[in-house]
Amino acid sequence: MEKELIISAQNGAAEIALLENGLLVELHKQKSNTLYNVGDIFLGQVKKLMPGLNAAFVDIGHKKESFLHYTDMGPQLNSVIHYTEGAMKGQITYNMLEQFEILPDINKNGKVNQVLDKKVNILVQILKEPISTKGHRLSCEITIPGRFIVLTPFNNTIAISKKISNVEERNRLFHLIESIRPKNFGIVVRTAAEGKKVAELHEEMGLLCEKWKNMYSQLHNAKPPQKLLSELDKSSSLIRDLLNQSFTKIIVNDKDMHDGIKTYMMSNMPEKVNILSLYKGPKPVFEAHSVKKQIKYSFGKTATLSSGAYVIIEHTEAMHVIDVNSGPKSPKIDQETAALQVNVEAAREIARQIRLRDIGGLIVIDFIDMKNNDNKVELYRIMREIMEQDRAQHTILPLSKFGLMQITRQRERPEVKLDTSENCPACNGSGKINPSILLVDAIEKDLDFIMKTRPSKNLILSVHPYVAAYLKKGLIHSQWKWYFKYHNWIKIKEDVDMPLVQFNFFDGPDEEIRLNG
Repeated sequence: MEKELIISAQNGAAEIALLENGLLVELHKQKSNTLYNVGDIFLGQVKKLMPGLNAAFVDIGHKKESFLHYTDMGPQLNSVIHYTEGAMKGQITYNMLEQFEILPDINKNGKVNQVLDKKVNILVQILKEPISTKGHRLSCEITIPGRFIVLTPFNNTIAISKKISNVEERNRLFHLIESIRPKNFGIVVRTAAEGKKVAELHEEMGLLCEKWKNMYSQLHNAKPPQKLLSELDKSSSLIRDLLNQSFTKIIVNDKDMHDGIKTYMMSNMPEKVNILSLYKGPKPVFEAHSVKKQIKYSFGKTATLSSGAYVIIEHTEAMHVIDVNSGPKSPKIDQETAALQVNVEAAREIARQIRLRDIGGLIVIDFIDMKNNDNKVELYRIMREIMEQDRAQHTILPLSKFGLMQITRQRERPEVKLDTSENCPACNGSGKINPSILLVDAIEKDLDFIMKTRPSKNLILSVHPYVAAYLKKGLIHSQWKWYFKYHNWIKIKEDVDMPLVQFNFFDGPDEEIRLNG
């Protein structure tokens, strides 16, 4: 499978598109100057205890207090609190944990007021972005991720990714990590560590330990709320988590971001640096690589499949509901086989849509009815296989007796919603017809005024592609008429983002000509 990462950076923000075999499967937006990212570690202070919710609200400096549920406090909560207070007061003078005595685990079925008090200072990590009216969701189970391993303080557990299936390789990694693991630090071995040598893993272990030491040094005399460790920006963290041998292209349109990613790749995966390129084309990078077109086609209520079948995606407060329809074209085969074919095609598109929109919570899919139990089992198997590409935790249940499939998927950030609808070009959404038929007259009126008041040899007219096609229609089209009238060739530039009944004149590529009235 070929994977491409296209990054469009402008005005300090970035949009990141992940394509698999040319299809858009993930879309991420990195806001400019954001101070709160998933994975960031803070020194926070407990503000309120909510026994009814079995949770606490913690101040990390955000305008909304963040939410810490009992189940996210982790069994080592006592150790986290003791270490935080000791480091802040200077009672703990060592930056690693060799001399630290890990305290007993808290009761997994306990209550928040049994383990926390108001105004307690505590190390927390952002688990999920704010959703709707809720603030960040936090965790006290601190993790410091690298490309090959993840460092987890206050435990001595070694966990190896389930995607590493070879028993010999799992044993090799376990013994290797056991030999280099710092005391009282657990290690999660990621899939990317498969086949890596001890030198590479040891080097990354050292880098992660340095981050922990830096956090320790900041804790001394610190006053909450305070950020202690920042996660990588979205583009670099995606590369860290996703980059493997199947990646064929990483395209960036910003020089500074390109250089930052190149530096990261040189130190972590130098053999793949050649797939990184800086885009310098005249068109926007998303437009040049057909990402913009896919975004417009992919975020509507209905997604049409190549066979003519289509799926309808509805959002409710409690769940997402997806309906599969066969469409007007029916293959000339028996009904049961046709239903299976449509359902399998729909399953692939639904899995893509779930990842692309980052749909979380409960998802109910109404597939086309099938009577054969073997076909139902086959559809369930295929859906599980397709969803293996999804990094978010999810559970898929077999088809129920009503033909419904239920999926639960982890929600980490707000669902990606893009409004793909446009106002009617005739009435502009008002229900009353505007004289859009006079658009060409309006263009020619402004053109005549410009040529009389400030004639330019580099005049450019920017319009929607439909309008451009109309102006260029015929043997003696509008451009030729204007040339004969003004003895000046007016260049027509197509802009897909421009409303249908709007136009702009430019003196050269950058200077817009603004007309009053």
